[in-house]
Amino acid sequence: MPFKHDPPLIGIVGVCSSGKSTLIIELQRLGYSCRHIAQEHSYVPNMWQRLTNPDILIYLSASYETTLARRKLNWTLREYQIQLDRLEHAREQAHIHINTDLLTVPEVVKTAKEHIDRFLFLQN
Repeated sequence: MPFKHDPPLIGIVGVCSSGKSTLIIELQRLGYSCRHIAQEHSYVPNMWQRLTNPDILIYLSASYETTLARRKLNWTLREYQIQLDRLEHAREQAHIHINTDLLTVPEVVKTAKEHIDRFLFLQN
């Protein structure tokens, strides 16, 4: 299956403080083409497709407790759940799911890289 972008574009979604920005920086450092998609802030379920339409979609999850520990977020459990609701379509369509709760940054990057490389290999 040919990719829509050359090089293949990787979109990354997830709740606030799930690790999106950090993962993007690290993957770009490794030569991957990545885009942050702020789907968690959009009422449009498929905004990630309309704006970016990535070849690979990565969904990062993190628990409410983890998001509070990572950053000094001033948000409620209800606001977290709203983000989960807004991410539902992307979560269902994602090629790769990574729960970042118990992983270090290098572990998240390694996991993502392994899944991306496997996906790219299987598509060629």
